[in-house]
Amino acid sequence: MNPIAAPAPWPVVGRKIRFAVVGCGRISKNHFQSLGKHGERAELVAVCDTDATALAGAVAATGARGFASLQELLAHSDADVVVLATPSGLHSQQAVEAARAGRHVLSEKPMATKFEEGQAMVRACRDAGVKLFVVKQNRLNATVQLVKRAIDQGRFGRIYLSTVNVFWTRPQSYYDAARWRGRWDLDGGAFMNQASHYVDLLDWLVGPVDSVHAYTATLARDIEAEDTGVMSVRLRHGGLGSINVTMLTYPKNMEGSITILGERGTVRIGGTAVNKIEHWEFDTPHEDDAKVAGASYGTESVYGPGHPLYYDNVINTLRGEAHAEVDGYEGLRSLEVLIAAYRSARDGQRVGLPLVF
Repeated sequence: MNPIAAPAPWPVVGRKIRFAVVGCGRISKNHFQSLGKHGERAELVAVCDTDATALAGAVAATGARGFASLQELLAHSDADVVVLATPSGLHSQQAVEAARAGRHVLSEKPMATKFEEGQAMVRACRDAGVKLFVVKQNRLNATVQLVKRAIDQGRFGRIYLSTVNVFWTRPQSYYDAARWRGRWDLDGGAFMNQASHYVDLLDWLVGPVDSVHAYTATLARDIEAEDTGVMSVRLRHGGLGSINVTMLTYPKNMEGSITILGERGTVRIGGTAVNKIEHWEFDTPHEDDAKVAGASYGTESVYGPGHPLYYDNVINTLRGEAHAEVDGYEGLRSLEVLIAAYRSARDGQRVGLPLVF
């Protein structure tokens, strides 16, 4: 086993923080754009992809130095932070490599496809003395932030029922375009991939989750994992919740929503990707009520506007000016719920948390 390298500087002062993005596919553009918006404090110094065409496109778009493998990047780049925008099943191995090379790690969702691999990421970064960040950008949406404040202020009273719907579409061509999509080892299905952020939102807003019962089905797509799933949850505070997901909505993405029903308040954030506050009602007025109309926004993609806001927190954390909004331990929480759902669907029984192996 190679010895652990000296950890990347923390806090970083007197210079820009250097980032490298590994994986130049669909989500990488969000990372490139986000770093561009923080150019006074951060810079993209390297990009990496095993696909020569994707790598060439990223180099041309960003001007960063290109590498054909993570090993080459770690050996020949001075990046402080390695961003993992690769297939989810590769995150754990790559995070461990980056941590052992002394680099901070920023992982796209989900942080891993197996709970023990997520734990390995946390351990490797802890042992190497580097930071591990997990992207959960939807937490930072203005709509979601308003609901979080209302919950923290106790405006709902006791929360009885919370429901999440992710009614999107992914045609067969989406899965065929990349061989890793829909595979158990590299991707997972509708829960693990497309609904990962929404599972996180439920757990973050009204959790923690106490137990899960789920069904999954592969109804119309030629993939290993599920294209449709339903999950019922009991929350630690006693309320109930549900998550309903499908990638078969006709003819396009329809809804990404969360509804929270409490004894003194009812809220629904809807739109395509929790981008519109569609219902906001409490028994007692509050100054935040005036912010509801301005919190909703249009969206051209299901990713939302949160990546630049997430990077702001990462940069501030590495500069010693903030604490991480979502670190590896936070990332494990929603991953544990997802693994519980898959275990429940496989075994046909309720699964309690924390998981027992």
